[in-house]
Amino acid sequence: MSKSVKSDNQHLRRAILRALPDDVTLDRPPERRHVYVPLAHKKALRLEYLVIVGGRGVGKTFWALALQDPAIRAYLGNEVPDLARVDVRLGFGPVPNLEQYPDAKTFTALIGKNDAEAYDVWRAVACRWFADQVGADVPRDRWEASVAWVRDNPEQVARLFEQANARWQKQGRHGLLVFDALDRAAHEWQTANAIVRDLLRFILYLKPFSHLFGKVFLREDQLHPRVTDFPDASKVLAMQIQLVWQRHDLHGLLWHYLVNAPGADGEQLRKVFQKTTGQSLERKEFDSVESLWVLPSVVRRDESLLRRLFEQLAGPWMGRDRRRGIPYTWIVNHLADARGRVTPRSLLVAVRKAAEDSLERYQTHSFPLHYESIKRGVQEASRIRVRELAEDFPWVEKLMEPLHGLVVPCEDREVIQRWHEKWGQPKEDLFKDERLPPEHWIEGWAGIMRDLEALGVFYRLKDGRVNVPDIYRIGFNLKRRGGVRPVQ
Repeated sequence: MSKSVKSDNQHLRRAILRALPDDVTLDRPPERRHVYVPLAHKKALRLEYLVIVGGRGVGKTFWALALQDPAIRAYLGNEVPDLARVDVRLGFGPVPNLEQYPDAKTFTALIGKNDAEAYDVWRAVACRWFADQVGADVPRDRWEASVAWVRDNPEQVARLFEQANARWQKQGRHGLLVFDALDRAAHEWQTANAIVRDLLRFILYLKPFSHLFGKVFLREDQLHPRVTDFPDASKVLAMQIQLVWQRHDLHGLLWHYLVNAPGADGEQLRKVFQKTTGQSLERKEFDSVESLWVLPSVVRRDESLLRRLFEQLAGPWMGRDRRRGIPYTWIVNHLADARGRVTPRSLLVAVRKAAEDSLERYQTHSFPLHYESIKRGVQEASRIRVRELAEDFPWVEKLMEPLHGLVVPCEDREVIQRWHEKWGQPKEDLFKDERLPPEHWIEGWAGIMRDLEALGVFYRLKDGRVNVPDIYRIGFNLKRRGGVRPVQ
């Protein structure tokens, strides 16, 4: 390899490192240059889609936060026109804001008093905002007072909704209430289900108002028959959509980050993009200060072009020849959970780690990313994915700890035997923590295995054995013959 090629690859490794943040997260206010709208997500941003469903890390909180930024809404209005004419209020979120919505303890106390329903609480959340818009007076010194007023004054509440709708209609705009992180609204399933069920009832109540909308972001395990057993629930469920990332969406997002790198790094990566695809990048402005480079739609849809782009970074094979697999598909396959879902964070973390590892270990390699470094990137992504899962479901980490070193795939009895040796039969105090326990623990270890399958941690082979996808197997220190090594 010539000296110049070796130097170019080192520069590209450093450029990739600086383009991808070391703390990739979709759970806090986004940087504007990182806003990327997969084709499948455009529909989810439209006002008429009321329920947005997805697993951890697919972008629910990212979009809930992005919708609150007026400049991002104006930018998104190029692709989803209504968003340029909408006012947004967070009706529930991951960060406490007692002026806008009650926290978990307050919520539980409210619906435990005087036969109040979560439905009344959600209407009170809306009334506080609508009162601000039309200059009305609603009690707000305590949430108990707001909820009592809503419950005791049905005609005034109805008029307030009508007045708010008329105001936005006159302005040619819409009012949108966004609800996210609802798993944090309660610490046990009965209350959690009641909160979500009544929120969906409230969203249905908004439907007749032409300029009032709600958008609810839910985890998949939160949307089940027990929360949709009310009249006309089908009208809400008909307007739900799954947040998913196809392989081309993930690679498109990666290149969106790369071409929007600041300074000389961005220039270098944009040259690679344009030389490889033969396509020009479009520059779009948020305002007079901020702008971003946008991938042409032909590239975002064309997997042959995206594969060619990734080959410029990682080469054609995951080893010395084709038998080891193609990096473009290999990395996504090994980052998928048991249901084939990959989070954007996992891909970005894996590529960043691969660039860092290649910079340190493989300075003379023919491509910026060495295939062994990509494997280490998958290890790092698995470690982080396991940590994220533990944040949402602390009981998963507890249950996986006795399985360390287990070789999968395996029979159910091998898993249950390890649990039984440590705890005997599952008991309620095993899951005492601040978050929701496994929903079916009362059914014993078989019920818990069902919960792990529903989360995508376990899956079944055709012969009935249980297996664990690499994105969790590696981080939980399970073994598979011939697989990527577990994180030690």
